[in-house]
Amino acid sequence: MIRIGIILGSTRPNRNGPQVAQWVLDTASRREDAEFELIDLRDHPLPHLDEPLAPMLGPSVHEHTRAWAGRIAPFDGFVIVTPEYNHGAPGVLKDALDHLFSEWVDKAVGFVSYGASGGLRAVEYLRLVCSALGMANVAHQVTLSVHSDFENYTTFTPGDRHTTTLNALLGKVVAWSTALAPLRQPAAETTLATS
Repeated sequence: MIRIGIILGSTRPNRNGPQVAQWVLDTASRREDAEFELIDLRDHPLPHLDEPLAPMLGPSVHEHTRAWAGRIAPFDGFVIVTPEYNHGAPGVLKDALDHLFSEWVDKAVGFVSYGASGGLRAVEYLRLVCSALGMANVAHQVTLSVHSDFENYTTFTPGDRHTTTLNALLGKVVAWSTALAPLRQPAAETTLATS
């Protein structure tokens, strides 16, 4: 069974992300073509990237990086839930992506974003980052406005059209994760052989 991680990419106090991520998980859990699990970055605190070597060049020397790698490695694809901060993605999300490399390669990724402009610019940025990490990002995207999809900017009230778009996004992430499985197999075997 394909496993998809739903990454909640904000850790700030009073964040709207948990409501959005739970909506994604609840919607995804109705599907029968994959297993879905929430990954909250608050549960995986990482310092600013502190590995002496780039992740693609050598093993991690820090336990926090190895623990993060162990959390991400089993998944076949991801849905990243992100706000937009000042035309970009949260630094904590970028840092979490930068801590790893092989754990992201040949996996699909889709984006659910929110902000004053629906989080569009955060996702434009994340598409470049994820492509550099060897991920296949799907074209479908859910964009949520804090003006019209949240009551008083705090209570998430998604419309039916967003659920339709989310289901299309999930379908693509699962399909691409399935299609990329043969490329991930050698990497998984190599990791097991060297463990």
